[in-house]
Amino acid sequence: MRTLGFLILFLCSFSEAGLFANTWEVCTSCEISSVKEAIGLASDFDTVLIKKGTYKEFNLVIDKPLTLVGEGYPVIDGEDQGEIITITSDGVTVDGLFIINVGTSYTSDYAAIRVVKSKNFLIQNVVLEKLFFGIYLEKAQDGRVYNNKIIGDAVEEFNSGNGIQLWYCQNIEVESNIVQHVRDGIYLEFSDYINIKNNRSSDNVRYGLHFMFSNNDTYQGNIFENNGAGVAVMFSKEIKMHNNIFRKNWGPTSYGLLLKEINDAEIKGNTFEDNTTGITIEGSNRVIYEHNDFMNNGWALKVRGACYGNTVVNNNFLYNSFDVSYNSKLNDNIFDRNFWSEYTGYDLDKNGIGDVPYRPVKLFSYIVNRTPETIILLRSLFMDIIDFSEKVSPVFTPDNLIDANPQMKKL
Repeated sequence: MRTLGFLILFLCSFSEAGLFANTWEVCTSCEISSVKEAIGLASDFDTVLIKKGTYKEFNLVIDKPLTLVGEGYPVIDGEDQGEIITITSDGVTVDGLFIINVGTSYTSDYAAIRVVKSKNFLIQNVVLEKLFFGIYLEKAQDGRVYNNKIIGDAVEEFNSGNGIQLWYCQNIEVESNIVQHVRDGIYLEFSDYINIKNNRSSDNVRYGLHFMFSNNDTYQGNIFENNGAGVAVMFSKEIKMHNNIFRKNWGPTSYGLLLKEINDAEIKGNTFEDNTTGITIEGSNRVIYEHNDFMNNGWALKVRGACYGNTVVNNNFLYNSFDVSYNSKLNDNIFDRNFWSEYTGYDLDKNGIGDVPYRPVKLFSYIVNRTPETIILLRSLFMDIIDFSEKVSPVFTPDNLIDANPQMKKL
């Protein structure tokens, strides 16, 4: 009897974990033709299998541990009525769906998929189009957003939402997603220990990535291209941005990356190419910039002030109109062992380091900061003369902002 009792308890525990879970099929000719009905009938840890077809449904609430999986990318059409899928339970998987026509509202942030106060969720292989917000994570933890394609039709900021949004989240992995034509490709607020990697965020109205008040986050291997203003990282600390590409973010107020009030961060191994400004820095301290490539930007680094204890080492500055722009005569940052394509010094002892220190701040960049219209004189002989005179005897630029060990070859 005791053995039988243990066996019953053993089987019950596995049943609760989903060993005897059922699969509920949904199709136009099936006994169950509605996704909402299947979700209602399913028990914990069951699977709802949606066959290929079009299902005109919205306000699908998943309040129990379920797997919602599509076969042949079935279309769930919200018909612009509102939110389409809302997840309020732990342990939910959404996989292989094509979701379109999310409702637009100026009072509610309708999303194609919303996750609310849930843990251990997985959203993968989902295609979202004709949306307001795409995937909206709200006070969620320990989840993954993987290999989704989010294509909006945003034209202006005021009537569009974000592709992937995290609000008060922790321990989330956002990986291998494509996000285009929304307001902000990826947006974070009050979200810590987030890993965003191998995503492509391009052609968005405002930012490819935008986050505020979020700490201990990592961004690696992403591509941010042709966005309205590039990437904005603000009011955060302990951020790591490694091996990303910031490319073709052009416009009068655009940049590859904006850092505002960022402390104790790492910017390593990134490529900043063909941007109006590679990095704009304001009020950011103790940031390490290392092994980055700045290529063909208008400004590579634009330092706006209140930036202390930063280190810029072992980077390549290649063919930028201005390598470094400064708006102050004070400098508390280190520039060392970088390669500068504008460097014209010599290396008599052949140790690979220039014998003459390099001053990366041109007087002309100082002038342009104060009188933008003078940019039309960029290639004039007169500008070359005053830049040379400033290098010889600095008056307007920081006299201690030099790279004492400029590299003779590209790193």
